Amino acid sequence: MSNPGGPYLGRQLFIGMTVDKRAAFVYLVTGRSPQSRARKGILRENNVIIGPTGDQPYDPLRHYTAVKFDKGTGMAVISNGIQTEAIFETYRLLFHTESSPTEDYLEKLLDGACAEPDSLNTPRIAGVATSGDNATLVAILGIKRHDMPARTFKVKPEPGMLTGISTYNGDLGSPKSFDPDSGLLKLEFRGKTPQELAERLFEISATSYQGDDIRVCSVGAIRSSDGHKWELTIQNRHRG
Repeated sequence: MSNPGGPYLGRQLFIGMTVDKRAAFVYLVTGRSPQSRARKGILRENNVIIGPTGDQPYDPLRHYTAVKFDKGTGMAVISNGIQTEAIFETYRLLFHTESSPTEDYLEKLLDGACAEPDSLNTPRIAGVATSGDNATLVAILGIKRHDMPARTFKVKPEPGMLTGISTYNGDLGSPKSFDPDSGLLKLEFRGKTPQELAERLFEISATSYQGDDIRVCSVGAIRSSDGHKWELTIQNRHRG
């Protein structure tokens, strides 16, 4: 099986539910240039940072907080840039004030972040996994392209299925922004551990560009059965 979005997705995230009905997400980072490939995922307390390898200089577009999760409420936010912190704090406030975690908040935050100021106008993408009434999973995906207002989608969780979104449309030679009107991506997952989830997306995304593997890392996470804690694994191309 290959990645459902095509050879080159840029950054990609899926949110959904395991076969035993636990909340889950997985985030993939790829890159065509040597600088983009010289990265790794780093777990720091309740964050996953996409940072440089070796002595590569810091780049605010390539290096960022990709995942932020709450150890008490079971809330998590996944995104490809500076918007992660703002989205997390907004939905944490909604949780603690017992306000409905609707998708319009994500839409406004993505519109405010705008697309990335790079040569490809890379979209901002984000996902939110939080709890609604009776501790049910509320899963939201969003994308902000340079040529249209932000779009958000409330995911209907199904056991063994994750729903996803990417920055690009899969074209390795000439990437274009992902088109949400073409339909969100689907990833079937029958495993029960974050390691299996991270490995699955990493393995099906193997693609070579100019003789080098484009994969950087994948982050797999599954929420505990009580809905309060996340178990998380990072699959890195670079170990150092």
